[in-house]
Amino acid sequence: MDDKIILQELYAIEENTLSKFATLSRFGFRRRHEPTDVRPIFARDADRILHSLSFTRYIDKTQVFHLIKNDHITHRVIHVQMVSKIARQIARVLKLNEDLCEAIAIGHDIGHTAFGHDGEQILSELCKKNGIGEFHHSVQGIRFLDQLEKRDRIQKDAEGLNLTLQVLDGILTHDGEIDEQGLHPNHEKTWKIFDEEVAARQSGKNVNLIPMTLEGCLVRIVDTISYISRDFEDAIILGLIERDMLPENCRKILGQTHRKILNTLIRDIMTNSRNIDRISYSEPVYEALIEMKNFNRQHIYFNPKIKVNVPKIRQMFEKMFDVFRKDVKTRNMESLIFKDHVNLVGENYLQSNSAEEIVRDYLAGMTDNYFLKIVQKEFQLEDFFTEIEIH
Repeated sequence: MDDKIILQELYAIEENTLSKFATLSRFGFRRRHEPTDVRPIFARDADRILHSLSFTRYIDKTQVFHLIKNDHITHRVIHVQMVSKIARQIARVLKLNEDLCEAIAIGHDIGHTAFGHDGEQILSELCKKNGIGEFHHSVQGIRFLDQLEKRDRIQKDAEGLNLTLQVLDGILTHDGEIDEQGLHPNHEKTWKIFDEEVAARQSGKNVNLIPMTLEGCLVRIVDTISYISRDFEDAIILGLIERDMLPENCRKILGQTHRKILNTLIRDIMTNSRNIDRISYSEPVYEALIEMKNFNRQHIYFNPKIKVNVPKIRQMFEKMFDVFRKDVKTRNMESLIFKDHVNLVGENYLQSNSAEEIVRDYLAGMTDNYFLKIVQKEFQLEDFFTEIEIH
């Protein structure tokens, strides 16, 4: 059977089954035109992200707890799978485009550094100090996927994966740290507006980034749903908190186990977002969620017990930035920044970016283990970091 016939049949299924507020695959568009194949356009985007080098590096990037040896603690690769699973589950009920949700979800944290938000903050300070704007993992994710990845490993120079605007926009605007009861999409997006938002975000301007699709709104809300109770459960496993420390109102409305909290939040979103161009919580659930977020911030995210290595992490980020910037400027081809980064991207990359930008990209792409390998083997600091013991 002809690929175009199969694709038209799949488009017809979407048109006959999805909500009027859903994003139909036939409306997806790329920067550069491509011939179609048997897969709808957002499904192709999900596949491209899945096969990228950036996605592969998820496997060893930590989420909240780093330099703690415990195989049951969430890593970023688990988080993005949970976001994808939950978003697709809700999308099925709301009759939204599951392929678009999956592509945004699996790509949303591509730009994260090693050592979670601590690494992101440190790298942002270094970027500002060196005159290349702020560092935001959402913007860096766009840079990896839209510029630095190769669709074919035999390509001489990277040109990005040519993903759709709808997917890249969802990744740029996914920030699950923002507190909001509901979210209505801004449908009036173009490539010009998108590129302006990327530049504004990187420069540090206070811009209100709103997803252009209802699927993007859903993934942004689900980002919070997926981490809020999982981080709580991880902290209990590590002995950082006790289950009954959760405020009574949270326990009463949301529950006090990962399973119960997830179920409550998911069902509430399903109930309050049906047949409208908005993703939202009910007021009681939203208020309880904010209370739980504040609890997590106080007792988990800003807990000094898990921050003991942050000064050393900062020291190593600073050292690497200086060392690898010098290697780029002197064209030290034996340096790891060339062997493991520049040579994978291509010669044009070296010519069209400053040394500081190249170092930023290299540091942002590092996994926790790769970062530690450089500290231990390249800088001969074998026991530099302290393994955290919380119990």
